[in-house]
Amino acid sequence: MTTPMMERGTRLTERQREVIALIAAGCSNDEVGARLGISPRTAKAHADTLRSKLGVSRRRQIPVAFRALTGEDPLSASLGALVRRPGP
Repeated sequence: MTTPMMERGTRLTERQREVIALIAAGCSNDEVGARLGISPRTAKAHADTLRSKLGVSRRRQIPVAFRALTGEDPLSASLGALVRRPGP
């Protein structure tokens, strides 16, 4: 079974999925960059690309559009390790 994203020819890289998970967790571009070892500017570029691919105008809409198009929860257990906050 294909998802609407696949039908439109839109594919997401593993890195883009990581960025989506972190955005869904409420991380800023600075936090996304720190967690993934990239600059905040690169994190913003990923978010801009995702907004375009997912057809949304605002960064905060990315996780919602991802879930609507794929049926996957961006904060699912498979991505959960990326969004856990470090403990004391």
